[in-house]
Amino acid sequence: MDKLFKIVVNNSLDFEISSKEASKLDALSISKDNYHILEGNKPYVAQILKQDFYNKTYTISINHSTYEVVISDELDRLIADMGFELASAKEIVSIEAPMPGLILEINVAQGQEVKTDDPLLILEAMKMENLICSPRDGIIKSIAVKKGDAVDKNHLLIEFE
Repeated sequence: MDKLFKIVVNNSLDFEISSKEASKLDALSISKDNYHILEGNKPYVAQILKQDFYNKTYTISINHSTYEVVISDELDRLIADMGFELASAKEIVSIEAPMPGLILEINVAQGQEVKTDDPLLILEAMKMENLICSPRDGIIKSIAVKKGDAVDKNHLLIEFE
């Protein structure tokens, strides 16, 4: 199924891109959070400076210009249209894989205290490294994966106390 994503850049420019169109992008990872992109025979150097996976917000640099980017899908827009807020959701007790991928790095240990937005682990998916950050303050109850594990979407990654 082809998903449609809405992209808002610097709260001013917005456009939509399908998952099919996104998969056709000529992007090559050159290091962690750094990419070489070729579009219309024109090269771009892109770097992810900051990412908040749960709020789907990113700060990226493209050819040394910085952009604030918000990505939403149909479900995000439906939830916003219905007036539901992320903060009003029940307290998060576990983190599941948002997509299939490979666990590249685990940055926390069982029993460790974490704060909101602390990096927990890195999940590689579709040739991109996705930093999974803590959605809340808490203590790590258990880690259900280890470095090198392949996980499916919704696979349990981490539980909080």
